[in-house]
Amino acid sequence: MWSGQPHPDEGHPPPLEAVPVPWKSVGPCRSHRESPGGLAESPGGEEAQGEEGPAAAQLDVLRLRSSSMEIREKGSEFLKDELHKAQKELKLKDEECERLSKVREQLERELEELTASLFEEAHRMVREANMKQAASEKQLKEARGKIDMLQAEVTALKTLVLTSTPASPNRELHPQLLSPSKAGPRKGHLRHKSTSSTLCPAVCPAAGHTLTPDKEGKEVDTTLFAEFQAWRESPTLDKTCPFLERVYQEDVGPCLDFTMQELSALVRAAVEDNTLTIEPVAAQTPPTVKVATVECGSTNTCALSGLARACRHRIRLGDSESHYYISPSSRARITAVCNFFTYIRYIQQGLVRQEAEPMFWEIMRLRKEMSLAKLGFFPQEA
Repeated sequence: MWSGQPHPDEGHPPPLEAVPVPWKSVGPCRSHRESPGGLAESPGGEEAQGEEGPAAAQLDVLRLRSSSMEIREKGSEFLKDELHKAQKELKLKDEECERLSKVREQLERELEELTASLFEEAHRMVREANMKQAASEKQLKEARGKIDMLQAEVTALKTLVLTSTPASPNRELHPQLLSPSKAGPRKGHLRHKSTSSTLCPAVCPAAGHTLTPDKEGKEVDTTLFAEFQAWRESPTLDKTCPFLERVYQEDVGPCLDFTMQELSALVRAAVEDNTLTIEPVAAQTPPTVKVATVECGSTNTCALSGLARACRHRIRLGDSESHYYISPSSRARITAVCNFFTYIRYIQQGLVRQEAEPMFWEIMRLRKEMSLAKLGFFPQEA
């Protein structure tokens, strides 16, 4: 049987007095409206109304609970929908951020590549400009050297012309002064040759024409002349060609072989590169340089031979600021080798306008000077 106040252990809601309800039961209000004089009703009706009051209140509570559950469910569904929408928006924003980050990385890579290419192009242009400048400076230096050589040739020719006087004419410049047997027939302009062309003939098989020794008794070595002819066709300063290899082995090497081997190698390299400078020495020049544990800065000690000699000249290698004092004998040996290299450089550059035979005898004369210098013979003015 149902009771008006259920037990709390049964899970039912508390009694009506414990639940605040802002409105009253629908039944009594409706009865009051329909019969305003309902106060005169029978006591039996009041008892029935008293029995239906708790049931109506419990029904109202259940309705409230069900409506609150519906509100919660709808609220949770609404919140879930909003959460899904927010998640979708966040996902779209993450994708957009990822895309923008990729675009930024791509732009950064392109910028780095562009910067690297610009720097590489700038370095290449600078390198090419430096190479062109170096080539221009080299050409300018060579041009100046050629001008100096041409000026020296002109000076030598002027000197040669001035030495021809009526009292002592230069027979090279005036071939008409030669005897008819030596001068031979002339038609038009004749090429001036050296005096070796007036000597008795000697056949050179390698050259294919007749070679003539001069009146001093010289005779052309056919092997040497053949090597010189082969070198003259394509002049070079390469040591490996037979002509220069022989000269290096027989003359240049022994002539520049001094006691101080280290300095001798430096002098030889400077002579080959045409960077050796020989200067006269003042008597008051103080000693400044030591070479191979021997005092070579003194004007009383030769830096190449290490012997006590009066040194009136000193040498400088390339752009170095060091000077080495040398004796007259050492200077004569170096000068002889320098004269040989100067002449073959003239031939290589096309400055010597002579036939093969006069050029060959000039080279033999220079080799003779090297041979005499290495044996200790040198002019007193050296």
